[in-house]
Amino acid sequence: MDERIVETERRPETPTHTTTVIRERGSSGGTGIVMALVLLVAVVGGLYLFSRQNESEALRDNAVANAANDVGKAADKVGDAAQDAASNLGSKDK
Repeated sequence: MDERIVETERRPETPTHTTTVIRERGSSGGTGIVMALVLLVAVVGGLYLFSRQNESEALRDNAVANAANDVGKAADKVGDAAQDAASNLGSKDK
């Protein structure tokens, strides 16, 4: 039997370097402007809806008042008709 010796040469491992770069951006101001515009639109929309609701309530109140007026006028007419009928009955009896 033959004896064999095998020699292998290994290079030393090169150290692995990992570099992590973290970049922080400052706010460019564009985001703030967009948020301000969105907030402004929301406030204006809310005011518009609030004013429309108040206007709607006023219209409803006016409609109820007009209806009550009409009912009052109709009641007056019925009362006048009843008085006329009573007067006519009274004058026929004589």
